[in-house]
This record gives sequence, structure tokens and C-alpha cells, in this order.
Amino acid sequence: MKVDDFDYNLPEKLIAQSPLLKRDEARLMVLDKKTGTIEHKKFYDIIDYLNENDCLVLNDTKVLPARLIGEKEDTHAVIEVLLLKNINDNIWQCLTKPARRIKIGTIVSFGNGLLKAKCIKIEDDGLRQFEFIYEGIFYEILDKLGTMPLPPYIHEKLEDQSMYQTIYAKEIGSAAAPTAGLHFTEELLEKIAKKKVNICYVTLHVGLGTFRPVNVQNIEDHVMHSEFYTMSKEVANILNETKKKKGNIISVGTTSSRVLETIASKYDGRFVEESGFTNIFIYPGYKFRGVDKLITNFHLPKSTLIMLVSALAGRENIINAYNIAVKEEYRFFSFGDAMFIK
Repeated sequence: MKVDDFDYNLPEKLIAQSPLLKRDEARLMVLDKKTGTIEHKKFYDIIDYLNENDCLVLNDTKVLPARLIGEKEDTHAVIEVLLLKNINDNIWQCLTKPARRIKIGTIVSFGNGLLKAKCIKIEDDGLRQFEFIYEGIFYEILDKLGTMPLPPYIHEKLEDQSMYQTIYAKEIGSAAAPTAGLHFTEELLEKIAKKKVNICYVTLHVGLGTFRPVNVQNIEDHVMHSEFYTMSKEVANILNETKKKKGNIISVGTTSSRVLETIASKYDGRFVEESGFTNIFIYPGYKFRGVDKLITNFHLPKSTLIMLVSALAGRENIINAYNIAVKEEYRFFSFGDAMFIK
């Protein structure tokens, strides 16, 4: 399979630049994966497609305000630092711009010295390891000085940073939001619970690799980035019970799907308590063991995410649905509209 098989034409004006104030009023395209038929709804109509004994699985990762703008202590040159991964204690792997200015021992200062970062290791592709120096609580300082690392296709400033967090975000550590979950409100989740639909939470910390393009022609040659995930024993038990009762497991987003499929593919369709790193790559031909249905946003052309949804719904169904979404002027990507693959 070629990367070009997952291409479609997207006018730039359809890339959503800001979130809707009322999260659940986004449009919802409902795609039947067996027949390819399409319905046009609002996101709050999702409740009509969920039934008793179904299980809705959400990713409760929380986005770090990980983008810091500071200056080199010696030259006062402006440096951008994006926190990617906590190595241990106060040491973080970071993406830096311009990286060539950062050598071993370079100190970058943020907020007039409220936070400092000393380079202790140089890695490839503009990556550096920094030791952070501060007084007080690191995450409180980060909240004060950092901003959300919005995807590169969003050019407008985000006035309310909470709009790039799901309302149930809890486990801090993501470089990007699990955007399918942005459409849920507390009221909608309450209504879903009243229908006796189980609501479960897994964690997958989204890495920066989620925005990296596929740079090979044959998709089988692509190497996926690795992301940390965790599933509790309680959630594993609920999911196994859902399967036993013939309920549907409805994954909210490709990130939740990666957790579900990582575990289910290892344990013959069963779920167990587990934490670790996954680099699972799902593309057409993959046999789903955990996910029955999927709530997702509209993804970038030629991305691993459009490959994942194509694996579930069929490539022709997805490309057809995306072309219809363009024609109907749906909003695309992180702050855009949603799709439900049933």
C-alpha cells in the first residue's frame, strides 16, 4: 500500500482555527462501516447511537503547557523550548528552536529567571535534554510561563487554553490533546451514563510524532513513534464484561484505540491491567480485537491516523466520506467536526 492511497484534496479554509464555544454542537458525520452509508448529525446526537451494555472509552491524558519562550543567558538570543518527555526528576527531553544555538552547558532563562534550563545532552533532530532549575512546584511554574503546543496547522492564538483540554483531562503528560474527546460536555456524559452506558478511562500520552509526516512511499516501511499508555484492572474488567454481554466497545479517538488494540492484540481479544510504551501501527489489513466502533475527528491527508480509520471502516469508505465532508464544508483537524464509525 502506498502513502498516496490515503490522500485527499483539502481546501485550507476548512482547517478549523479555533474551537466551538459549545463543544457538543460540532457537526457529526455518521459512517456505517458495513454499507458505507452516511448521515449528517450534531455531536450531541451521539447518544442515539449508544446502548445499554456498551462501553465508551476515553483518554484522560492532560496536555502540558509545554511550549516555553526564553533567552540564552549569555547572548539573550530568543529560544523556543518544547517539553516532550520527562526522563527523570527535573530532566526533560525537549525540542528546541534554533537548536544549533544550544550546546552542552547552555542555560536558557524563562520568566526573568523564574525557570532556567541547562542543556546536558545533545540528541538528533533538534532534540536536547535539559535539567530544569527552579524554586517551588514545577508544574505550577509551567502553568504560569508555558503555553499549549498547538498543532502546526493552527495559526490563531488560543485565548482560552482550557479549550485545548478535554473536560475529563487528568493525567498530565501529553504533547497534544486527544481531540475526539474535546466534543464532550459534562451534561452529555451524564446523559450517556443515565442510558446505562459504561464510561471508562485509559491513558495514552500523545507524543509529537503524531504530527510527523509519513516519509516513506510504502506504508509498511513506516516506523511508528512510541507513546506511554496505561489501563487499570478495573477498566480491563469492565471491558471484558462488555464483550461477554455482547455490548460494543466504542473508542473515543485514535489514541484510546491504540491502547485498546495494543492490549487486545497481545491477549487474544482480552483486556488486562497494563502499562508500557506502544508503537502499534494500524493500517488496512489489521484485524481489530478491541474496538467495535470509533468516535474520531477528520485527519490529515497521508497521515497514520487516516490509515487507522481506514483499517476500521475500509479505505474506499473513508476517502468517499472525506470527499463528502469537503463538499459539505465540515471543519477539519483538531478543532474541527467529528465522525462516528459504527
